Amino acid sequence: MPRNIPILETKRLVLRGPEAEDYPDFRATFTSYRARFMGGPLNAYESWMLYAAEIGHWQIRGYGMWMIHDKVTDETYGMAGGWMPAKWPEKELAWVIWPDAAGHGYALEAVDAARRYFYTQLGWDGAVSYIDPKNLDSIRLAERLGAKKDHSAATIDGNDAVYRHPSPAELEGTQLAHGIEMEIGHYQDPLFKPKGWAID
Repeated sequence: MPRNIPILETKRLVLRGPEAEDYPDFRATFTSYRARFMGGPLNAYESWMLYAAEIGHWQIRGYGMWMIHDKVTDETYGMAGGWMPAKWPEKELAWVIWPDAAGHGYALEAVDAARRYFYTQLGWDGAVSYIDPKNLDSIRLAERLGAKKDHSAATIDGNDAVYRHPSPAELEGTQLAHGIEMEIGHYQDPLFKPKGWAID
């Protein structure tokens, strides 16, 4: 019996469990150069297996990755959520944004919502993100979420950097939390037009 996957909502987004109809966007991203920091590009079979794992992760772990949908149009922008396959040292907060959706703050908004859910509803006391050291966009996003590089933490394979997210106590009512909320609010403003490099 399929596990009931919670639905999360923000001002712009709806986070829902991955469905079969969401697969084409996932495949297009993971078979492209965009996936170079996530073990890709993958072939069609590998991308199908990974997507099946995304769905199965919810069944096995009780949490997983949500598909990020536009609240108005239902368009998908990527995925965000929790990830801990076999041999992962710790629970991970992970994300991927489709190439055409980058630079609008969707990952920031979605990962913040996912982290809040894991902290308040599932009782997580922290999380990490495993990031390719060359993936500067994801490193910037992790840092904007308050994560700091943990040089002493176990990595997946020795080739990734570990960014440790602040604990619930380190976030609650802090300037960091207010800053994240303020930045998300800027992206939610339809008149806000960020300049410079594209950041997720």
